[in-house]
Amino acid sequence: MRAPGVILILCSCPDRETAERIAGLLVSENLAACVTLTPPVTSVFHWEGQSENATEVLLLIKAAAANYGQIERRILELHPYKLPEIIALPVVQGLAGYINWVEQCTPGS
Repeated sequence: MRAPGVILILCSCPDRETAERIAGLLVSENLAACVTLTPPVTSVFHWEGQSENATEVLLLIKAAAANYGQIERRILELHPYKLPEIIALPVVQGLAGYINWVEQCTPGS
């Protein structure tokens, strides 16, 4: 099924506590239908002229595209990083029942 109104947002967090807090609020506020937290991952990146290496927890946020602005604002309010990773990808296809569920759970769809 085509899913033009559904997005997947990636957001890395410095620790499990931060990830759980952000995920819980996004779901409880009906901004996201589901947020999956990965086991710790290692991120290698450039920051302020230096190569860095950090252990993080990645959030996979499933939501209506119409909710992106509110989700971004909420993450910026809650996230401790100066410049958090917030990347939205369109969901081009998916299981029809799952796509419908995401759309029903997020009033912005």
